[in-house]
Amino acid sequence: MSQRVAVLGTGKIGEALVSGLLRAGKPAADVLVTARRPERAAELRERYGVEAVTNEEAAKAADTLILTVKPQDMGTLLEELAPHVGADRLVISGAAGVPTAWFEQRLAPGTPVVRVMTNTPVLVDEAMSVISAGSHAGEEHLLRTEEIFKPVGKTLRVPESQQDAATALSGSGPAYFYFLVEAMTDAGILLGLPRAVAADMIVQAAVGASVMLRDSGEHPVKLREAVTSPAGTTISAIRELEKHGVRAALLAALEAARDRSRELASGGK
Repeated sequence: MSQRVAVLGTGKIGEALVSGLLRAGKPAADVLVTARRPERAAELRERYGVEAVTNEEAAKAADTLILTVKPQDMGTLLEELAPHVGADRLVISGAAGVPTAWFEQRLAPGTPVVRVMTNTPVLVDEAMSVISAGSHAGEEHLLRTEEIFKPVGKTLRVPESQQDAATALSGSGPAYFYFLVEAMTDAGILLGLPRAVAADMIVQAAVGASVMLRDSGEHPVKLREAVTSPAGTTISAIRELEKHGVRAALLAALEAARDRSRELASGGK
């Protein structure tokens, strides 16, 4: 019998998952969605042909529940779901900083929970989704989770103890690149280029460099050295980056993001 999947709190990330499931061949009849606003539910129904239901109906009908609401809304959602979720269901959480044990304490004993930290490139099928099993989740549940997230990017399994680091590095990672592109575009303007021209140059440089990193198999140091001629322009720029502590700043920034993820996991605001 076909497995039914419900995406609860279907915002942009949830919608991307719905789209990925359908493109991967999942019948629309086997995909349920919930949304806070009725007009949003109607929009999803019309766009994808899926059934829009209440959270309670989703909990009763679906074999896999994907929870995509914000971490601060997860407590209210679990109160609504818990009476209707048996231990034969798979619960997948995308809430940053919320451990699987938190869900296991609020759901039926033995309920399998998988924690996933994805990122916004899920919207263009280039996500990195980092997956960790809770204490009751086995290989079958991890495979099912991978099947859901693979259509929208790459998946990687890690122990849950590494999820805070994954949140800092991968979950927040796109924002760091956007920040660098913004700064480099401003530099292009300072050097006399129109904003649109500078942005086009930097974005294509970022795309090209990313593809080389992914496909060449070379260490980033080797790729950087291939651009860095003796006494040339690139080494002059690298010297300034090192002089201003850019490497140290990145290390400190990622440590701060990891620490904030830990604070969220412990109930910090």
